[in-house]
Amino acid sequence: MPGSPESTDRSARVVVAVPPHLRAQFFTAEVWRELERAARLTVIDDHADRAAVAAALPGARALITSWRAPRVDAELLSHADRLELVAHTGSAVAPYVTEDVFRRGILVTQAGDEMARPVAEVALAFTLSLLHRIQRFDHALRGGRDWAAASEAPPRHEIHGSDIGVIGASRTGRAYIRLVRAMGARVRVTDPFLSDADAEALGVESVPLETLLSGSRIVAVHAPVTEETHRMIGAGQLALMPDGAGLVNTARSWLVDEDALLAELTTGRLDAAIDVFDAEPLPVGHPFRSLPNVLLTPHQAAGSVECRQRLGTSAVNEVLRLLAGRPPVHAVTADALVRLR
Repeated sequence: MPGSPESTDRSARVVVAVPPHLRAQFFTAEVWRELERAARLTVIDDHADRAAVAAALPGARALITSWRAPRVDAELLSHADRLELVAHTGSAVAPYVTEDVFRRGILVTQAGDEMARPVAEVALAFTLSLLHRIQRFDHALRGGRDWAAASEAPPRHEIHGSDIGVIGASRTGRAYIRLVRAMGARVRVTDPFLSDADAEALGVESVPLETLLSGSRIVAVHAPVTEETHRMIGAGQLALMPDGAGLVNTARSWLVDEDALLAELTTGRLDAAIDVFDAEPLPVGHPFRSLPNVLLTPHQAAGSVECRQRLGTSAVNEVLRLLAGRPPVHAVTADALVRLR
């Protein structure tokens, strides 16, 4: 629930740089009323219009941003004489703020915690689909193959007792681990920052990447986007995966060499389920679209109704806390800028 507006500064002005279709998804009527009661709002429909955002910033104490909003840099900040908070409705803030924001002492918050559960659920759905070869059966039937031919697929497996490898014990990675372990999977994790105590608490085995890849029936990618993780899964890593294994990517395409993955998938040796791509929208003629061993979704893993509403509520709550003189819950530091996307 939104924070109480009674103690907020009702003379404050807040800029909401969120387009109409996302406002409808992010902000329930109750949450929007709370924000309206707490502050005077300047709402920008064309939220990608840099000039419109600049014109709205003078006198504003908080700015709520969404995907494709202009990056808050030194030039935009020159219009922001009272800005104290940038509340982003998404997870990664690097595309939307610069170091200038932090140097000015402006708070930055994100709502990534709210995405972990739905993305983990989609990763679980992908995992089950790959284990049971559902994408292959679907492609075959829709492609007009006869019943007998459509029934042919590599060996199928249950998740109970399957070896699942997780790259990255992130928020989403941990949510995914809890889901697959609840269904009886054996889980190994590769994460240089995962302590032995945390691994024990999660009920997983911490192993090197090569060990994880060579011993997993499904590999789910949940690592952060940094310079070190760029294309961490390339041709050499994919070659380590056993025949018939599957790769799940609901994180970022940044982590996987897409050309190497395409080459491996074209042979039919591996299966994959992918929500994120180097080029988005994914071109109509992209080879991924025609491969029978690939399950595709258009970057919608966090698109549930409940998740979108939590994103909006999280951002509004941060604004209400600011206006009430309380510290933020989901503040990030300049270190977050190393996450490139």
